Amino acid sequence: MQEKLRTKGIAEADLDAKILVEWITGINAAERISKPDMHLSSEHIIQIEQALQRRIAGEPVYRIIGAREFYGISFTLSQETLEPRPDTETLIDLVLPFLQKQVENSGRTTFLDMGTGSGAIAITLLKQIPQSYAVAVDISEDALKTAKKNAKNAEVAHRFTPLLSDWFDAVADRFDFIVSNPPYIPAQDIKKLAKEVRLYDPLRALMGGEDGLYFYRKLAHEAANYLKENGYIAVEIGYSQENEVCNLFKKNGFQCLEVRKDLSGIPRALLFACKH
Repeated sequence: MQEKLRTKGIAEADLDAKILVEWITGINAAERISKPDMHLSSEHIIQIEQALQRRIAGEPVYRIIGAREFYGISFTLSQETLEPRPDTETLIDLVLPFLQKQVENSGRTTFLDMGTGSGAIAITLLKQIPQSYAVAVDISEDALKTAKKNAKNAEVAHRFTPLLSDWFDAVADRFDFIVSNPPYIPAQDIKKLAKEVRLYDPLRALMGGEDGLYFYRKLAHEAANYLKENGYIAVEIGYSQENEVCNLFKKNGFQCLEVRKDLSGIPRALLFACKH
């Protein structure tokens, strides 16, 4: 299987093959080594071949599986949700200490997740902070349905409120914290994305307007109206967007408190304090 993927130019052929075989058979690598005489059933062979052809055609391995792990939690995917990716764990790590501090001061904390998708950010924060409560906004009914299912699976549904809204349009409350991984790919760069992203991730969740900053402008301009006094907002950013996004928020009365880099050393998440 690995050789077939390699000959078709699949960059991570060994890893993809391992993930697909384990998913289909329910048998991990250690078990296969300890039981060298174990044979695959004819049904498993057919399923592996079908998954192999889908991967060769360009479908990402986690789209084939229909789920992806993020921060130790398995998230179901749909056509209207992005795959949660390791880079976004940088945003989680940035936000967690501030939510915990709010809990220490007030006994609980509330936050708004803008553009929740699969719910990965909100659900992960809820799982880590038991005294937190989230409203998770998305414009897609399908995405919210998926997020609600993921919240139930993670046993945080009682603290997770999905809200169908075009950004802030239907939001009525104020929150201690706003968090968002908005679409930030400039329109002209969409065609440069890898096929796995361009064809299988929802474009609406990727495209950030002509310059990639459209949704940061909305957040910077409107967020203060939905934050409590001394509230915070944290956002994920794309490559080389740090200065432009910081300036947008500063012009709207926010102070940049921290720039957090991802594992590759690239600025990936920004934290702002509301000074209104």
